[in-house]
Amino acid sequence: MKNHIKLIILTPEKEFYSGEVLSLNTESDEGRVGILANHVSMITPLKPTVTTFTEVNGKELKAFTSTGVLRVLQGEIEMLCDACEWPEDIDAERAKRAEGRAEKRLSKAHGVGFKRAENAILRSLMRIKTKG
Repeated sequence: MKNHIKLIILTPEKEFYSGEVLSLNTESDEGRVGILANHVSMITPLKPTVTTFTEVNGKELKAFTSTGVLRVLQGEIEMLCDACEWPEDIDAERAKRAEGRAEKRLSKAHGVGFKRAENAILRSLMRIKTKG
């Protein structure tokens, strides 16, 4: 039995990451998800979060991942995300401004508008958390 699994992270613009990893930790609609080699097949929607993974050389990486879908199938993890950013690529000031705009929208929103504003706040907070 092998102790690693192939990880591919895709955004609409590019292949963000591709490589062999020992583990992946991210956030689905049902809560935190940890994946190791030989994980059972699954598909789950993703929430904006700080996603961490450990490469086979032991190096731990983290990235902001937005909404999307995660699929585990036959020794491979595929993450399809609306957006994905390394900590060094995140503009913390921009994220804070986006959070402020979303909070204003949230106070006036209802229905679908409320959910959009809530997701915008979550994306901003997770970007700031990823940046550190």
